[in-house]
Amino acid sequence: MDSVSENSRYKLLGFDNSKSLAVIMIVSTGKVIKIKLNDLMKSDVVDNLNRAELKSVYRKFYSGGAALTAYEINDRQEKSWMTYVALNLLLFALYIFTNVAATKLVYIEWLDIVVTPGVFIYPLTFLIVDMLNEFYGLRLARKAIFFAFASNALITVLLSTTSFLPGLSGWKLDEPYSEVMTHVSSVLVASSISFIFSEYVNSYLLNKIKQLTSSRFLFLRVFLSTFFAVIIDSFIFCFIAFYGAMTNAEILNIVYVQIAIKMCFAVFNILPAYGARSLFKRYVVNV
Repeated sequence: MDSVSENSRYKLLGFDNSKSLAVIMIVSTGKVIKIKLNDLMKSDVVDNLNRAELKSVYRKFYSGGAALTAYEINDRQEKSWMTYVALNLLLFALYIFTNVAATKLVYIEWLDIVVTPGVFIYPLTFLIVDMLNEFYGLRLARKAIFFAFASNALITVLLSTTSFLPGLSGWKLDEPYSEVMTHVSSVLVASSISFIFSEYVNSYLLNKIKQLTSSRFLFLRVFLSTFFAVIIDSFIFCFIAFYGAMTNAEILNIVYVQIAIKMCFAVFNILPAYGARSLFKRYVVNV
């Protein structure tokens, strides 16, 4: 394999010099294991490493652990986990913004459609989850999804609590605030349910397609995983958030418009996915 080929089964994360161990990630599950260099050289794991990783393994093995490589665990770990944290925070920020912005319905007259402001931003959360799957595996991607879900649930509880606090007599914004917070809370509940289902489907399909295609065709797994996820997300979110406040026909119109817009973003997400993977390999894992 050449230095830019993608690992289909195993990936070298670094070396634990204190114990002469290689740190290996199983790509399909995200599980991290440690193998003695001597045992690694005799296993079939090395057959799945790319050229840059193989050079580092041989250099580390024949130098008795003294040689420095691009895969030193302390250096690589810091950059890798800082990237993971940054992606988590970005996922959380986009998720909360789209939820709060969903309380405002926008009518686009020239298209004669009604949408929420978040519909143009929310598809980026699927891209972030795809990147987390690609770089860190299914297990850590799902941890990020759960973190965003738990944070959203906490914000829902806190905002709902503020509506019951006594307001200042004569303050003109007290009643509008309570109305907005009531709607925001219902939107947050709807988004929490739709988010956890759609993102889990997205991450599962991305990982499964990656296994079936031996880590090839990034565009295919990004599009297909997002395709099914946005359909699930739009139906669950709209019917929970707007049921009772709008007719079923009106809700379905919003659902169809959201799916159409999100599908466009699913196509546009492909190029950023390739760009993000290239940057990650160049600046984070140094392959």
